[in-house]
Amino acid sequence: MSIINTCDLLDEFPDTQVCPPVLSGQRFLHFGGKTEFGGLIMTVKCFEDNSRVKETLATPGQSRVLVVDGGASMQCALMGDLIAESAVRNHWTGVVIYGCVRDVDALVGLNLGVLALAATPQKSTRKGVGDINVPISFGGLTIESGMYLYADRNGLLVANRPLVPV
Repeated sequence: MSIINTCDLLDEFPDTQVCPPVLSGQRFLHFGGKTEFGGLIMTVKCFEDNSRVKETLATPGQSRVLVVDGGASMQCALMGDLIAESAVRNHWTGVVIYGCVRDVDALVGLNLGVLALAATPQKSTRKGVGDINVPISFGGLTIESGMYLYADRNGLLVANRPLVPV
């Protein structure tokens, strides 16, 4: 039995925000070893610089989900295998990136939910640019740290309160 079923959650909680299946011609794809995940959200906003993603995922995750607004950039990846392994070691349950990832063969072997728009072998630069715990928006969603995210193969939901224990 599925722990998270976004269809059932939406039926029970119709006021929940739903991420549209297509965002600017792109859709979120699963790259991690977990295709069902959810938890308390922490946000990062950055563009082609994964400094804040790396720093954040190196801190205790406490089963949270990091949601990254990477501006839908297709120029470089904001997370690869080393940062994802750090996320697993630090007990993050998932990462959603409105942008790209890399090292996809390694990511699929990790006990981590990973949603991103695409994969690219190009790594990002690190200049220390980006913001943590700021409101972010994509796909008609407004997401803030302290909200809750639930994802499975059906899609992605965002809620102001916990909908199920995760």
